[in-house]
Amino acid sequence: MTTETLRRPRRTAGAGRGSGAAVIGGAALGSLALGVLAAVVGALVDGAPAAYGALVGAVLAVAVMVFGSSTVNVVAGLMPGASLLFALLTYALQLLVVLVALAALDGISGPGETLSRGWLAGTLIGTVLGWLVVQVVLASRARIPAFDLPDEDDRTGGEA
Repeated sequence: MTTETLRRPRRTAGAGRGSGAAVIGGAALGSLALGVLAAVVGALVDGAPAAYGALVGAVLAVAVMVFGSSTVNVVAGLMPGASLLFALLTYALQLLVVLVALAALDGISGPGETLSRGWLAGTLIGTVLGWLVVQVVLASRARIPAFDLPDEDDRTGGEA
């Protein structure tokens, strides 16, 4: 047996990006399920405004989190060195988008007319927390490489 037969194929940092998409999809499905559950509970406890508020909160949370996670996943595949800076900027943009959306929703209807503010806010927060838990669990199982190991040729200076 020679060294050549023992060498494993080299994985690049971008090789696990498909796993990143699977993590985002799983987190989105888990969060939407949590939002639907909150809407059902809201409908049973407080009626239609609570259900509508919970659904709007869940959809807003999932839309913002899918956008942010997807863009960070793409940037991490293209420019791994810039991914942390981009993730921080994306987080700030996500907060701004949520604040603008909540202000717009407040301007559209008065409090409690069609949407319950409490159910909207509670479901928004709960859905984001659920997203984070599911994303951490799925990402830890996906084994996405964080960096590239150098080739054997690179370590020995190119001598065979």
